[in-house]
Amino acid sequence: MRQRQPWRGTGVVAPVLLAAALLLGWGLTTNLSAIPSYLLPAPSQVAARLVADLASGALLPYLGVTLAEALGGCVVGALVALPLAVAIHRLGWFRAAVQPFLGATQAIPAIALAPLLVLWIGYGWWAVVVLCSLMVFFPILVSSVLGLRHVDGDVLKAARIDGAGSWHLLTDIELPLAWPAVLAGLRNGFTLSITGAVVGEMVMGGRGLGMVLTVQRDAVDTAGMFATLTVLCAVAAGLYSLIYTWERRSQTIEALTT
Repeated sequence: MRQRQPWRGTGVVAPVLLAAALLLGWGLTTNLSAIPSYLLPAPSQVAARLVADLASGALLPYLGVTLAEALGGCVVGALVALPLAVAIHRLGWFRAAVQPFLGATQAIPAIALAPLLVLWIGYGWWAVVVLCSLMVFFPILVSSVLGLRHVDGDVLKAARIDGAGSWHLLTDIELPLAWPAVLAGLRNGFTLSITGAVVGEMVMGGRGLGMVLTVQRDAVDTAGMFATLTVLCAVAAGLYSLIYTWERRSQTIEALTT
């Protein structure tokens, strides 16, 4: 029996319907209950605050700082993770030596290292970037290793027969074919990097949206916190979708060329 193909618009309509249902439930909860607005503001209050903040441009400088920290952490994490992924894929002895330690490092939450980073680096931008890089390192590493391992062995064998050396195999065949998996790691890593930047700013100091959230928390400005979190979620979702689209196009190109 032929499997029925899902409607193409499902990817857009389904999230919109879910968001509408969540907003409706939120609005009914605030209107029909006695929850004070400083604990849970109504959607209309958050929307009004969000529009005011966006119209004034008050959040843009802080958003720029947070995105710069997240991007810096993602770049640093990728620059370490990608060569390490190649070494793990190519060198059996290196893979056997480092894999147990890589697994053990995941038992330590990256945010728990924040006090040590403050001692070693100090407060501010670079400490947050290093924290972000620690959070994105493992997702990028794992996805890259899996992508390299799943490169078609027949393609590599044919390239070796044609005289391709180790370096050309890596740069011309393995990495291009593994690129969608690398992008998947970057997609998940960049989302984590934004989270790390905000949390790092709240713990280790900074001038981004983490600082804004801290000020709003101390002022019990719940509507402002919701508005700031909405901006963060929208930016993270947009970047996630952008990298996901790039990843899908890379998969399509790979399918056409193989």
